[in-house]
Amino acid sequence: MKPQARKKARELAVQALYSWLMSGNDIKQIELHMATTNDMTKVDMAYFKEVIDGVYNQVEALDKAIKPYLGRLPEELDPIEKTILRIATFELVERVDIPFKVVINEAIELAKVFGAEESHKFINGALDKAIKTLRKDERK
Repeated sequence: MKPQARKKARELAVQALYSWLMSGNDIKQIELHMATTNDMTKVDMAYFKEVIDGVYNQVEALDKAIKPYLGRLPEELDPIEKTILRIATFELVERVDIPFKVVINEAIELAKVFGAEESHKFINGALDKAIKTLRKDERK
């Protein structure tokens, strides 16, 4: 699958997971809505589903894994930052086939597209600290 298709999958996953976070609606309904209201021909659908299901099913563990690196309480996070960090943490923990530099770069790009003006710096800082623990073997 092309990197562009995975990038698009992440962008749509951010939107779906943000919608779930804000609305509390059924994640499968949100996923279906995203899939039927967007052009999915250039999207890595398998990855889109994997990210949504992975974050949804492991949300508490992912929040716990990233919490020590935030420098603030998770409740103080902007919802879009929280969503992007959850996706990146999922990728760091569950998708060790994706180099951590790719995970961080993709999270920064998502923050530049969806986040507040400085959120990409915050996300970069948190993930940079997190990889020292979450991907210590890869960093050597």
